Amino acid sequence: MSVIFKRTKILATVGPAVDSYEQIEEMARAGVNGFRLNFSHADHDHVDQQIEWIRRAGEAVGKPVAILQDLQGPKVRLGALNATEIPVRTGDNLTLDYSYEHEDGLTLPVQYNLAEKVQVGQPLYLFDGKVRTRVTDIPSDTAVTVEVENDGVLMSKKGINLPETDFGGDIITPKDERDIEFGASRDIDYVALSFVQSAEDINNLRQMLVARESTAHIIAKVETKAAIEPSTLEEIVKASDGVMVARGDLAVEVGPEVVPVVQRKIIALCRKHGKLSIIATQMMASMVDNPEPTRAEVSDVASAVILGADTVMLSDETAMGKYPLETIAAMKRVILYTQENTAPAQLGDVLTGQDTLQRTAIGSAAVKLAEHLKVHAIIAETKSGATADDIAAFRPNLPIVSVTSEPRTAQQLALAYANKSFVRPDGEKAGLDIARELKDEQFFGDIEHARVVIVSGRQPGMIGATDTIRVRVLE
Repeated sequence: MSVIFKRTKILATVGPAVDSYEQIEEMARAGVNGFRLNFSHADHDHVDQQIEWIRRAGEAVGKPVAILQDLQGPKVRLGALNATEIPVRTGDNLTLDYSYEHEDGLTLPVQYNLAEKVQVGQPLYLFDGKVRTRVTDIPSDTAVTVEVENDGVLMSKKGINLPETDFGGDIITPKDERDIEFGASRDIDYVALSFVQSAEDINNLRQMLVARESTAHIIAKVETKAAIEPSTLEEIVKASDGVMVARGDLAVEVGPEVVPVVQRKIIALCRKHGKLSIIATQMMASMVDNPEPTRAEVSDVASAVILGADTVMLSDETAMGKYPLETIAAMKRVILYTQENTAPAQLGDVLTGQDTLQRTAIGSAAVKLAEHLKVHAIIAETKSGATADDIAAFRPNLPIVSVTSEPRTAQQLALAYANKSFVRPDGEKAGLDIARELKDEQFFGDIEHARVVIVSGRQPGMIGATDTIRVRVLE
């Protein structure tokens, strides 16, 4: 092939460090396939500007790009503190009170009414896990008392984790509802739901999006202890359109040693069910301040590629970092080298169950045929993107060229494994026509008789009608 084509995609967070059209376009040219808008800090008017920049950049670069709206969720934080830092010692008793606006001795303000959710005896971690405490009392309907278990310091608005607290399905906050309403009326491809605890959380958001006529797909952020229970985790994967392994909060909630195993399970389950997998948090964190990644970070990205992740995500590295373009370039180099020298892990015994086998039969057959015949690409004619996702589940070592009449589908597929998507009208020859276009553009290199496998349906444009595999030689 004459083009450099990475199969694992890059999702980058937009923030103050890349807050202009020129920087967004540079990121897209450098290899970014989708942009994350963090609604924990978003201003709606400015988000409108960022969406316009992203769409304009996609057109300038000549490729669909995805936009992901990341909801804040019930992220519990301390309130504003008067001091820059407040030292705490083992054995201290702190009161966290929702009704307070400023600290008063060891009574601290908190931005969520913990008294409505926590129970005595449950762990409560302050400053994103740096200060560990346990609930000892609930003295009022707005306050909880905790005992500190290690020395440390507290700072304003730092996160609080509650690994054993059941939010009872109450994870979509009033702020999230306003953001969902906003996003549903904008050109958003994905909505990421924070602190998911069950499939019911996904179903609730799905109803809200349907009621607002939104076609955005839902990404479940797995970052709670409840979500990784084996039966719960698979139900979450099945209910969602994709899963983000939010490793930062997950590590605090369950322990960092648990995260690599959970990451592996989630990628396998996403492949089993044809869902998007996104690996997030500190993939190249040192590049916030340094122009080169550490060896551990390179290994982390390579491991995600070897496991067959659809997408790897950059957070502070692009949103706040000094070297956003260098970070993207470094991540792209790791992806390309890894994919060219190591095949992704196979599904093995993950792909079980008659319903799964029936759904993936076409995708499996297409990949096996393509690899046996050594064709140059698999062409997927798809309305909803499901056909392309089913093919991608088998992680072929060649491009999946998706052709669809739906711009939203093309943008969503921008984050899918090995996918290069195009928007074209429905038609019996849509797949063959795009293959010929690519041959004329030398996408397959200087090859006289390129061959492709085309996966389609006898009724073009109908969702769920894929039933045909053809091999075509491009003259």
